[in-house]
Amino acid sequence: MAAGKYFFKCSDCGKEYYDDKFMYLCPVCSQQNTANQPPKGILKIVYRYEDLKAQFSRDVTKSVSTNWLPLLPIEKNESLGSLAVGNTPLIPVNELNGKILSFSLFLKDDSRNPTFSFKDRASVLVSAFAKENGINTIIAASTGNAGSSLAGICASQGQKAIICVPAAAPKAKLTQILMYGAQIVPVAGTYDDAFDLSVALTEKTGIYNRNTAYNPFTIEGKKTVSFELFAQCGNKAPDRIFVPVGDGVIISGVYKGFEDLLKLGLIDKMPVIVAVQAEGSSNIINNLHSESFVSQASNTIADSISVDIPRNFFMARKFLLDYLGELVKVSDLEILQASKMLSSQTGIFAEPAAATAFAGMLKQQQESKISVGESVCVILTGSGLKDVNAVQSMIEIPEAVIPADFLKDFQQK
Repeated sequence: MAAGKYFFKCSDCGKEYYDDKFMYLCPVCSQQNTANQPPKGILKIVYRYEDLKAQFSRDVTKSVSTNWLPLLPIEKNESLGSLAVGNTPLIPVNELNGKILSFSLFLKDDSRNPTFSFKDRASVLVSAFAKENGINTIIAASTGNAGSSLAGICASQGQKAIICVPAAAPKAKLTQILMYGAQIVPVAGTYDDAFDLSVALTEKTGIYNRNTAYNPFTIEGKKTVSFELFAQCGNKAPDRIFVPVGDGVIISGVYKGFEDLLKLGLIDKMPVIVAVQAEGSSNIINNLHSESFVSQASNTIADSISVDIPRNFFMARKFLLDYLGELVKVSDLEILQASKMLSSQTGIFAEPAAATAFAGMLKQQQESKISVGESVCVILTGSGLKDVNAVQSMIEIPEAVIPADFLKDFQQK
C-alpha cells in the first residue's frame, strides 16, 4: 500500500500521523482556523529517506516519471494516465537586449504541459491517487489554471471534475474548463470565496478535493519540477531559482522537492529560491516577519497569483525563513514588460503570473544581486494564451492594408 512509504506531518505543530492513507489537514491545528486568516494544519508528506538512500545515487539519470516513484504517494506509474505531464524543457538564454549575460540563465517552460500550465503537476498526481483508490469525482477551487488543469486531466482519466471559480476569471480559462467537460460553478466573489465553497462541499458530501494548501498531495505533484531541474542541470541543483508566488504552494513544492533531495544526500545545500510577488498582491512578503497576519486587498494584472489570503502562508514562510529565501516585488508594468521581452526575445509567450518570475530575475540582475557565473533558473508557470486581454496595452494591431499598395511601398528592414 502506498501509505506504507510515507506519513503525514503537520507543518505547524509537528505532529506525525502514520495510520491514515490520506488526510487533508492536521485535526488539531485546523481547529484554530478562523476566517480572514491563512489556515493552519497544512500537512507535509514525509518519506522514509534512510530506507530510500540505497535506491538513489548521484548518478541518477532516469526520468522523473519512473525514477522518482518511491518519492511519490502513489503505487504505479500507470496511474498517472496518458497525458505527458512534466519533463518540460529547460531552455538556455545566452543574451537579453543584445547583451551577453554574465550568468547562465535557463527558462523552465511549464506552459508545455497538457493544459498549458504548471498546475498539471498537482492535478495529475491527485488524479492518479484517486484512480488507485476508486475515486471518480474531484472538486477544486480555481482562478482558472488549476480548474482547467484538473478538468483536462480528469477528462483524460475518465473522471468527473467540479470546478468552483470566481465569475470574473478570464474567459479563456473558463472556456478551457467547459471544453474539457467539467461542471463549472461560477461564484459571485473572490478565489477565497470559491475555495471556501469547495471545502464546504467536501465536508458535506465527502467529494475528493484537489485544492492546494488543503490536499497535501498537490505539493507532492508540484515538487517534481525540482527533480527535473536536478536532472536537467546534470544531477545538481541550480544556484538560484525564481518562482512566482501567490498562495505559496508552488514555492513550497519547489522547496519540498529540493528538501527531499537534501535528505537523500543527492545535493549538499538548498539553492537560493527567490519568491517573486506582484506589488499589488504581496501578502506573503508583507507578512513574512510579522507576528500576526494582516491581509491587504489584491489588485494586479497577474490574476493567477492574486491572493488576499495565501492558503499556504505558514508552510511557505517556514521554508523561506529556514532556507534563507529571497524576496522580490514587481509592479504590473514590470510584469508586462517582462512578458513582452520573453515573447520577443525568447519565443515564449507567458501569462502575467509566469512573467512575474522573469520580472523578478530582471530586477535582481539590475540590482547586481546575481553573481557572475551563477546558474539561474526562472520557472514559467503558464501560457500567455490563458489571458490575452492582459497584454493588450503592450501591443498595437496595424490597420488593414491594400495588398498592391503594401507591395509597392514595402521596405524590408
